Amino acid sequence: MDNLKLVETSDDIPAVMAALGSAARRAAHGLSLASTEAKNKALMVAAQKIRARAAEILAANQRDMAEARAKGMTPAFLDRLLLDNNRVESMAKGLEDIAALPDPVGRLLARFERPNGLVIERVATPLGVIGVIFESRPAVAADAGALCLKAGNAVILRGGSESFHSVSMIHQCLVDGLQAAGLPETAIQRVPVKDRAAVGEMLTGLGGNLDVIVPRGGKSLVARVQAEARVPVFAHLEGINHVYVDRDANLAKALSIVRNSKLRRTGVCGAAETLLVDRACTATHLQPLVKMLLDEDCAVRGDAATLAVDSRVTPTTEEDWATEYLDAIIAVRVVDGLDGAIDHIETYGSHHTDCIVTENAAAAERFLHEVDSAIVLHNASTQFADGGEFGFGAEIGIATGRMHARGPVALEQLTSFKYRVHGTGQIRP
Repeated sequence: MDNLKLVETSDDIPAVMAALGSAARRAAHGLSLASTEAKNKALMVAAQKIRARAAEILAANQRDMAEARAKGMTPAFLDRLLLDNNRVESMAKGLEDIAALPDPVGRLLARFERPNGLVIERVATPLGVIGVIFESRPAVAADAGALCLKAGNAVILRGGSESFHSVSMIHQCLVDGLQAAGLPETAIQRVPVKDRAAVGEMLTGLGGNLDVIVPRGGKSLVARVQAEARVPVFAHLEGINHVYVDRDANLAKALSIVRNSKLRRTGVCGAAETLLVDRACTATHLQPLVKMLLDEDCAVRGDAATLAVDSRVTPTTEEDWATEYLDAIIAVRVVDGLDGAIDHIETYGSHHTDCIVTENAAAAERFLHEVDSAIVLHNASTQFADGGEFGFGAEIGIATGRMHARGPVALEQLTSFKYRVHGTGQIRP
């Protein structure tokens, strides 16, 4: 398999991908039996290697950045692609954080005894082989590789072509960790070709060797995966996230939360894309919120009521309410109270992350209960939609579906379970 590491194109993509799948399946069995100590050693060594090779990782990233600029990629895309010293250190620290978490494999989830004396246990087990398809953010390689390893799963990483060189360097650090711990290096593999045909091969399941696919990227990628995948998918749809400022919101708190939700980092999936303001507080809250955003160089697209408070606002279209900008742009709408906010979110939202700002406990409780999103918040920035912020060490993505995994996909979500039944000679009548 070593010869695959340097391949950037291939005339025989199916053979390359089939080899990855077969190697991953073989590695998965051994990894499922690996000790916690071995997995943690692999993660700690990988973290050390990332720090030691920071200059090489950054040089590879600059190569990716130059190619992306030459292709005319947007500033938001370039921000997601960029690595700097702080982001490299965050990757290394993330691996150490995952090593420090309890091992999810072998957890006793339930134990009960039947009237016939059978003792039944439900025990956490790895999923098997996971395919992770992501686009511009190279740090996903470290997060996904580490999480899958700790949860006892083999993983095949397919980063976007724009992050090819960055992911290659990060992947090598992970492999170094596996080798140091005596674990199969094929437990964490990367797709060694840029050709998009490799994604199609993964969606077929690689001859039954892939157990689940996790897509992390834009709407077109996720839509393709959902349409074509022949294996289960942990869907990560776009983050059309809302902040609703209720009539009982504290204005200073609302200004701080809206600013952070939208502008801390505009290119992350937890960034707010729509601001909803209760009609009952427009006289006191709408203009300060809109002015703050505009003064922070955020473009505001608003409805008629929003247009009236600042000449710099531009009109919205119907498309704006369902757009993930991933940029310094926000859509603003005045709604008729909590009912109007919930109705708007249900109509246009992506079930990712939504927030209410209010000092009214009853309103907050109703919002948290009725808004059917993976993450709902009261008086906190939407940018807390992150596995690390949840204490999970890291995440592969935010699952917006309802099956198996929802919200941050981290260690617990990367396991399944089996039943162990203990008998004393029982037979069925």
